[in-house]
Amino acid sequence: MMEIVQVQTHDREALVDITGDIRKLIHSNGWSDGALLMYCPHTTGAVTINEGADPDVVRDILVNMAGLVPHHGDYRHSEGNSDAHIKSSLFGCDQLVIVEDGNIQLGTWQKIFFCEFDGPRSRKLWVQFLAS
Repeated sequence: MMEIVQVQTHDREALVDITGDIRKLIHSNGWSDGALLMYCPHTTGAVTINEGADPDVVRDILVNMAGLVPHHGDYRHSEGNSDAHIKSSLFGCDQLVIVEDGNIQLGTWQKIFFCEFDGPRSRKLWVQFLAS
């Protein structure tokens, strides 16, 4: 059964740490061994895994993505959020992680982030457990 994680963002661009929400979801459903598919159904959002111990990493990602894909550029899309669509495509809409003994298997410094590129908004992340 698919579950939905709600994410409220507060800025136009943000990486929101949802690791705790994902862990709670795993434990509340009693999921033990398998994989967890996380899928973002928004064309201006994404999901990624990266370092979560040092907040400067998130800052560096956002600042440098803004440099690579600026908010105002040579875009024809009339909604004013072309940069958000491009950033979403660069990051990707899904992540697959291993779950073993009810624990999500992440590296020492890794966290799961919902990526907001056109906020603030109320977002959804679709989550499906794939039992082994």
